[in-house]
Amino acid sequence: MGRKTEHRRSLLRNLVTSLIQDERIQTTVSKAKETRPLAEWMITLAKQGDLAARRQAAAYLLNPGAVKFLFEELGKRYATRTGGYTRLVHAGWRKGDGADVAVLELVDNEVLVRLAAKRAKKVEARRKAAEEAKAAEPAPPPEEEGDDKK
Repeated sequence: MGRKTEHRRSLLRNLVTSLIQDERIQTTVSKAKETRPLAEWMITLAKQGDLAARRQAAAYLLNPGAVKFLFEELGKRYATRTGGYTRLVHAGWRKGDGADVAVLELVDNEVLVRLAAKRAKKVEARRKAAEEAKAAEPAPPPEEEGDDKK
């Protein structure tokens, strides 16, 4: 990634912590690909759930709240899943420098459900407004037969 070791390690720790807290981050594709295995490792530690795993996660993550969320929520959510806790979706290019951007998110998360509900609500409002506008529009006058202009 073109950074010194300490900077790269710090960047990845920040990205993993943000992913666990927010359940979804948007970053460049290369950063997302580097972050993915580390996030999967954190969730695997949460599934173990013992004190040693909690200490390992606490040593890596930057926020105690993220550790708590990881072990109390995510460990239970993915208890039956054997792997594949994250999804990487390409999201186009960043406007400023043209970097390839991706969204890294946890699968089966509530954030996506909320976004889908919000989108559905917006689409329904738009459809309703279009129907009302169409109903309010005056009907064109009927054409009279035999009134051809040739």
